[in-house]
Amino acid sequence: MERGVGLLSGGLDSGVAAALFRAVPGQELAACLFCDYGQRAARREAAAATALAARWAVPLRILALPWLGDLARRAGSALLPGTAALPRGTADRPGDAASAAAVWVPARNAVLVAAAAALAETLGAGWVVAGFNREEAATFPDNSAAFVAAAGRFLSLGTQNGVRVQSPTLDLDKRAIVATARRLGFGPEDFWSCYAGGPAPCGVCESCLRSRWDR
Repeated sequence: MERGVGLLSGGLDSGVAAALFRAVPGQELAACLFCDYGQRAARREAAAATALAARWAVPLRILALPWLGDLARRAGSALLPGTAALPRGTADRPGDAASAAAVWVPARNAVLVAAAAALAETLGAGWVVAGFNREEAATFPDNSAAFVAAAGRFLSLGTQNGVRVQSPTLDLDKRAIVATARRLGFGPEDFWSCYAGGPAPCGVCESCLRSRWDR
């Protein structure tokens, strides 16, 4: 049995990636990991991640990373409360290099993948399962195939059992990920993909616009 740790953000991509991994015969999730670095949507994201893990009867670990949030705030990331306003997009132009820079958290995916690998090694699991995709890879290099390959090489040397990284959504765009979510029996209420943490998704941030279900 191939075992993995699902790195869950509570959002669409990571949830679908974890679901696709566990849908393959001979593969199972040993645990899921949610990381709270003080982001605006942490409470809503954690609730979605908790519900997903419960749906699969998989243990969820919640890891607090306040120091990462401190660094992100110092860097001016709009994902942290008390910083700049979140950039707004449109359906035709949900985001670009400028909006990606505005919400960048220093080394976030590198840190989160390494944390998940540490948990995977402890559990004897060989995979970190993450929800990267080719659409966001255009402006977020830590969503790219090159990042996944490099992270796998790094972690194979940094863990005793040679943990690697896989992303079942890596070659998909958001429209395809939404279609896959529908096929797997999910609805928009099963995820929290909004950068903000209000009572309902804002509908105008880059993540909301890319993760639309009305297409």
